[in-house]
Parts: sequence; structure tokens; C-alpha cells
Amino acid sequence: MDTDIGGLTTIFTEFYYWVTVVLMFLIHVGFCTYEVGASRRKNLQHTLMKNTMCIPLITVTFFLFGWWIYFALPNGPWINGPINEDAFTAAAVPWSEHMGTNMQDRINGVFWAAFLLFSWTTASIISGALIERVRTAGFLIIAVMVGSVTWILDAAWGWSAAGWMVQLMGYHDAYASGVVHGIAGGSALAVLAVLGPRIGRFAPDGTPRVVPPHNPWLITVGLFLIFTGFWGFYAACNIPIWDVDPVTEVTFFSATNIYFMPTTLSAITFNFILSLSGGLMMGYVVSKGDPFWSYSGGLAGIITASAGNDLYHPIQALIIGMAGVWVAYKLHHWVERRFKIDDVVGAAAVHGYAGTFGVIVAGFVLWGYPAAAPTGEPGIAWFGSTPEGFPAINPIGNILGAFIMWGVLGFLPAWVVAKILDAFGLLRVPREVEIAGLDTHASPDPYPEFALREPEFDRIQREGAN
Repeated sequence: MDTDIGGLTTIFTEFYYWVTVVLMFLIHVGFCTYEVGASRRKNLQHTLMKNTMCIPLITVTFFLFGWWIYFALPNGPWINGPINEDAFTAAAVPWSEHMGTNMQDRINGVFWAAFLLFSWTTASIISGALIERVRTAGFLIIAVMVGSVTWILDAAWGWSAAGWMVQLMGYHDAYASGVVHGIAGGSALAVLAVLGPRIGRFAPDGTPRVVPPHNPWLITVGLFLIFTGFWGFYAACNIPIWDVDPVTEVTFFSATNIYFMPTTLSAITFNFILSLSGGLMMGYVVSKGDPFWSYSGGLAGIITASAGNDLYHPIQALIIGMAGVWVAYKLHHWVERRFKIDDVVGAAAVHGYAGTFGVIVAGFVLWGYPAAAPTGEPGIAWFGSTPEGFPAINPIGNILGAFIMWGVLGFLPAWVVAKILDAFGLLRVPREVEIAGLDTHASPDPYPEFALREPEFDRIQREGAN
């Protein structure tokens, strides 16, 4: 710390990311609460523990190799250059002195933790879709792949100022509509396609049967915790203090997005709240007042607008959030009926469809804005640059980017891994275990005082309906 200002900047940045980690932890609390509320009583502990155990497992794997991927592979590699071997990459290997207690590097640990919380989020998104029939071991293998490999690879490509998708394609996804949510939703849909629906979820004629949650109030609390944790998510996507005019003698400090382009906490506050509000309203309208889809609509509204919420006008964020919820709701029910996909919490829709739609919309609405500061030769961008030589945000780059996030790094690897797990009997619990309940081997009913008549769906399962 060479100066008093430099010291204050470092310490503030260190504390800033530490606070975002604390807030983002509420996202995982919310996912656990939400999933338990959506499960039936006979599956509560299994649902809770599989989601809980992704925390320590992904933490270890992200420490060992996930963090290195972000700094080492922004070029592909071999798309815009070789494997990156700079000082940041050297600081991210697990044996580096920067990956432990030291007084020289105050930022690496809290920045690592912020990205780690994003890793937990990608795994938890998938977790909720699969409840009541997936094996814990199978889920955890998928969670490690997504949480410590595929999502952080897409972050290196499209969520870094040096990422090849940003520099060559003008890809823009400031608050991770595609980078976190698109890839997680695509991965969830792939696993669901292999896993299959719960026994009795569809009538013999293909009509979906309703499986009521055991506790809708826990779902409500869980989603509001996720909304709260999202404040930390948004803040963690920013760099709090940065000189955005380094080429002149003028010093101008501002918050920046992940691409080092200026924004403000005020801007993202307006847009976060307006996109949440638009999502809640559209969820309420399109579902005719269904609480589950009203609350889920709020989350889908945020996710849809997140790609461009550093630059949108608040009214744009409102409208885009509403549009994304309509798309997600309609696609969810069409896919459910057409392909018999049993997505318990609507993860593929709320995160995958809404996030992917949001990335595509951002390419059109923000067309021509600078995507990031250039790191190579001016004019290298495939789909156009700004007059200053910055890669320009454009529809083609964001459409291709949405496909890469959702399909190439999301659906495809998850489908391959799920097929392998299924072939070895590691993906789905046996039929008799599913019918009896996944908690039958662990402990008695956690709510014996509420041992009322079992729901109609349980009767259908016992009778072996398909």
C-alpha cells in the first residue's frame, strides 16, 4: 500500500467482497429452504442434505482447480491465444502463497469466495429440478462438473474483460443471465431428460399431475431469501473502486462491471428492483395468481434483465423482466407436456429459458455500446468495434453466446455425464425407494404430529401408475 488512498482502496475492496459473500450465502439458504418446501414429507432430509453437501465438495474442487480455470483459459484456449500464464493465473493455483494467509494479497481470498458462491448457486439451481428421485452421489458428480468446471469456463470466456467471447464477439452479460443462469438451466434440463419424471407425475394420456408441496410457506421464505441474497450477487459482479480514465491525467473513480466498464450501484439498484417488480407482476398475471409462479416470476424477471442491468433504463428493465417471465412460463409448460419433463421447481425455465432470453435481448437493446476495454489490436472484434476500438455489444455475439452458455457448456456436457451415470445405475434411486420415500432409510417422519392422510399423488405412486 504505497499511499493512504491506495491503502483505503485496498481495505475497502477487501471488505466489500467479504460483505457480498455474506449476502450471497442467503441464496443458498434460500435454495435449501425452497427445495425442502417443494418436497413431500417423505423426501425432506434427502432433499436438504444433497443440496447442503454440494457446499463443501464444490468448495474443495473450486480451490484445487476451479479458480485456476478462470484466469488460465479466457482465450479458449487456442481461440484468441494460448493458455494464459500471467501473474493472476500463477496466484490462482492451490499451492500459491496467494491462496492462503498473507499480508501482501488482501483481495484474492474474498474475490475467490465471491466466485465460489456463484459456483454453489449453479449447483443449487440444478438440485431443485431433480428432487425426489435423484441419487445423492449422482447429483454431487454433476454439481462438481458444473460448479467447478463448466460454469467457471464460461465465466472465463464471457465474464472476463479478456474473455474471447467478449473481445471477439462483443458478448455482454454483466450480471450473469447466461453465465450463471443459462448454463445452470441448460444443465438442469439435460439431466432431467435422462433422469425422467417422478413415478405417477404424468397420467397415462400424458397429462401432468399436480404434486403439491408439503409446505408452500417455506417456498415463499426460500424465494425471498434468494431475492435478498441477489443483492450480494449483483454487488459481487462489480468492482467497487476503479480509475476508469487511466489514459489521461484525469483521475475518475467509479464502480465498474465485471468487464471494467463504468456503472454505479445506483443504476443497478433501480434496475434490480424494477426487473423484480416486473417479474412478480407478470408471474401473477400469466399464472392467474398462482403463488409459486408469482414468486418464481420475480426471480425470472431479475434473471432476464441481469445481462444488461448495468446499462438499461429502469423502464427497460421492467419491460424486459416481464417479457422474460412470459417466455419462461409458456416454454416451461410446453416443454413439460411435449417432452414429459418433470422440473419440480421450474429451474430450466426460471434460470435457463429466462436467462437465455435475457442474453439475446441485451444484444439488441445495447447494440453498439462498448462490451469491454480492448485487450488486443483495435478492430479485432468479429462483429464490430466502437470508434474508440472497444469491442461492441451486438445481437450476433449475444445470440451465439447464449447458445454457447445454454447448449455447448450447459446442456451437452450435463447430458453426457447424466447418460454415463444412468448407465452405471448412479443417477436414479430404485423404484421402490422412490415410492416409499427417500428418507425411509434415515429417520422417521420429521413431522409426526402432522401425519394426516397422504396426498392423492402418493396413492398413485403406490399403485404403480406411470
